[in-house]
Amino acid sequence: MRVTFWGVRGSIAVAAKSHSRYGGNTSCVEVNVGDEVIIFDSGTGIRPLGADLLRRDIRRSTLLLSHTHWDHIQGFPFFAPAFDPKRSFRILAGHLPRSVGGIRSVLAGQMAEPNFPVPLEIMRGALTFEDFSAGDEFELSPGVQIKTASLNHPNGATGYRIEHKGASVCYVTDTEHVPGQLDESILGLIEGADLFIYDSTYTDDEFPAKVGWGHSTWQEAVRLAKAAKVRRLAIFHHEPDHDDKFMKRVEAEATKLLPSSFVARERMVEDIERRPRRKR
Repeated sequence: MRVTFWGVRGSIAVAAKSHSRYGGNTSCVEVNVGDEVIIFDSGTGIRPLGADLLRRDIRRSTLLLSHTHWDHIQGFPFFAPAFDPKRSFRILAGHLPRSVGGIRSVLAGQMAEPNFPVPLEIMRGALTFEDFSAGDEFELSPGVQIKTASLNHPNGATGYRIEHKGASVCYVTDTEHVPGQLDESILGLIEGADLFIYDSTYTDDEFPAKVGWGHSTWQEAVRLAKAAKVRRLAIFHHEPDHDDKFMKRVEAEATKLLPSSFVARERMVEDIERRPRRKR
């Protein structure tokens, strides 16, 4: 597997020199696995990803949405490959109740007047929309297994685990933890993962003032990673006010507690190698 971070910021995109090292685009992560291109979320980071997919002439990919708050879908109308009739995309979400009409309805609403000047139908790519229930497991394609879990976030959200040939990547954002109580659902999802990407919006000191906002801390990320024995931890979904100096301090503190942790940066690439099976 190869993981590329295209957007690492939470809540709202930031364009400032003080945020240039780690990046200002909102959530979007690409995972290349086997013959599949899988995209987690369509924040503003999906725009530069789209340009790169066109450059590489990628004809099909799958978009897995954690949820549909603005910072995770606002880049979708600017995803250039979706306008090309030669390309196809599967778009999946696991958090939406039937009452809202499913993921197609939500994305179409984002592009409906007066929110946007052109409708979803302007996209000429072959788009398919699929809804599932968080907690479901399914095979995305032969050998590529997806496991999911429900997250603690206003309006719901879904965490994902991709498995392929013994390698695994987990994408867990947006979620709020309960202090002093590790989330068993998340632990079950991330157990032994090669890469664990986690909502680390706040610090433990900031968290009490943000209870109910649906986000977690980098310290909780470390606690979960240690308990689940993951190989690498990516601190992700950075608070917009946390500039490069702040994030550099977070990375220094995190690596003291967990040397295999790092702060995700835009355009960062992580290669996940298959681990050899232990002999019995």
